[in-house]
Amino acid sequence: MNQTCVAVGPDVDEFALSGLTPKPSRIISVPHVAESPVTFECRVTQIIQLAGVDGQKVNTWMVFGEVVGVHIAQHLLRDGVYDTAAGEPILRGGGPADYFAVNASQKFQMHRPK
Repeated sequence: MNQTCVAVGPDVDEFALSGLTPKPSRIISVPHVAESPVTFECRVTQIIQLAGVDGQKVNTWMVFGEVVGVHIAQHLLRDGVYDTAAGEPILRGGGPADYFAVNASQKFQMHRPK
């Protein structure tokens, strides 16, 4: 994953750069990462250029999409529900090199009020 965040031109094949395998998607026209146990196929719905508090636009964009297809490895499903901790996702957060892991020891339940 880290290899795919290198700033390269549009002519560079990031699959080749990272050593990952492209796999055809079912619904959208671009491939997804075959090695990933969870993949979402999305279609862009909005692209918004962000602005500062002064109203001046900045060179930062937020992209929104609609999930139109989901791929989840069978071993990550428990009674038909995705087991997030079993997927062992990592999250980018904070500083330029800060990441966090999600695992079962951090799990807690909070039921919605009735």
